[in-house]
Amino acid sequence: MKSVLYARVSTKEQAEEGYSLSAQTTLLKGYADRKDLDIVKQFIIPESASGKQERKTFIEMLEYLEFHKEVKFILCEKVDRLTRNFKDAVKLDDWLNEDEERQIHFVKQSLIIHKNAKSNEKFQWDIWLVLARQYSNNLSEEARKGLSQKAEEGWYPGPHKKGYKSIGNTGRKTWVIDNSPGSEALFIKKAFEFYNTKNYSLKRLCQVLFEEEGWKRRDGEKIGKSELHKILSDCFYCGEFNWNGKHYPVANHQPLIPKELFYSVQEKLRRKLTGKYHKHFFLFGDGLIQCGECGRSIVATTAKGHNYYYCTRFERNCSQRKYAREETLEKQILDFFGSLEIKNERLLNWIKKALKESHSDEMEYHNKVLQELNKQYAQIQKRIDALYDDKIDDNISKEFYQRKFEQYRCEQNAVLNRIHHHKEANVNYFELGINILELSQKTKDIYLSRSAEEKRQLLSFVFSNLCLKDGNLSPVYAPAFQIVAKRAENQDWLGRMDSNHHNGIQNPGSYR
Repeated sequence: MKSVLYARVSTKEQAEEGYSLSAQTTLLKGYADRKDLDIVKQFIIPESASGKQERKTFIEMLEYLEFHKEVKFILCEKVDRLTRNFKDAVKLDDWLNEDEERQIHFVKQSLIIHKNAKSNEKFQWDIWLVLARQYSNNLSEEARKGLSQKAEEGWYPGPHKKGYKSIGNTGRKTWVIDNSPGSEALFIKKAFEFYNTKNYSLKRLCQVLFEEEGWKRRDGEKIGKSELHKILSDCFYCGEFNWNGKHYPVANHQPLIPKELFYSVQEKLRRKLTGKYHKHFFLFGDGLIQCGECGRSIVATTAKGHNYYYCTRFERNCSQRKYAREETLEKQILDFFGSLEIKNERLLNWIKKALKESHSDEMEYHNKVLQELNKQYAQIQKRIDALYDDKIDDNISKEFYQRKFEQYRCEQNAVLNRIHHHKEANVNYFELGINILELSQKTKDIYLSRSAEEKRQLLSFVFSNLCLKDGNLSPVYAPAFQIVAKRAENQDWLGRMDSNHHNGIQNPGSYR
């Protein structure tokens, strides 16, 4: 029985925390030997791979399976090693459904998915997919908190700024003016000074800086008008910065221009603006709905006391001309909320049990990671202790001691940060899943009882996208609600459970 092996390490930290590629391949090869499976090809994704490379390898595996029909099995350590998004899960479903003999083995989770797998097994696959994604999101959130803390301390944590360069290691980078030959710092300073004279429009200034001063982009072309406007509007260059929607008036980096010059330029830029003030509040405004034909954002207008939504038809080929009234769209939204409700109490209890079982696997991973990180911290501490003993015994120089001590302390701080991130990300997935499930059952009532602004926030939480075509909305649910929506729509899984119930199976856990 021929199979392929799929292994992936998404971060360097995972490779160091016992989830290395070698550990995965050893586990899967041992499993294949026990099951008498012949691994004919391996698809390996190292931690250094980019997102595009990961995607390319996944597609290569599917193409290989399509070309080699005799290969019936995919071996993978866990669900989150194979995929963390529903689009790829759908592709795998399609592959499975083409042949009853095809199977995906998630070895560490003792889960085998195939065309005729029980509905609760497929449901567990969906749940593991959502929770793995949520765990990753929580780690990312903790990383963002670290960046916010850096901003609070006065250090800009964002991407590169023209005219500046960064010094220091990752997580401790600071910004200094780039005075090297060819740096854009001098051109940016002149751009502020020239525009402040009122003798230049943005278009004319771009031309002057290109022809007379020699400011060129990497491709040799002159800087664009919109790019110049962005630079002239950036308070970073006067010793301030904006980060994550918040303004920080005092920054630690060296300013390129005086504050007086920056704010003088801002006053002149504002006089050029002709933006309109929007006095109306639109429930589905701010790009919440897209055109179902051309994909452009739906815009809103008010007429005779009612709000209407329509496509601008910016794409000339778009045929959407119909205006949709807000009350009509809101009625459709309420119908979507109602479709999430699961009225079978026994079914709800069964889902809760599946969530609890899924949670135990994530906790195992979390605890193993923390044990490994604590072990790393203790090892570094031993090195520091040994280093101190060598210094006391005059076995090493003072300079060597200070250099190594600083190195070990930095390594320890990095481990402590990772421990902190994992502890903060230790969400109780059982409670998380239950909260999402219970919210989905009460969304309609909650929506009707909230203010207009709170309604819009709830819409953004439940739906990742809404498309409008011919006056009708089509929802794309946020990942956490996709599972509930899919299962509520697909009634055959409920029918299977009811059939089991009539055959005398009462305990939800026995469906496995």
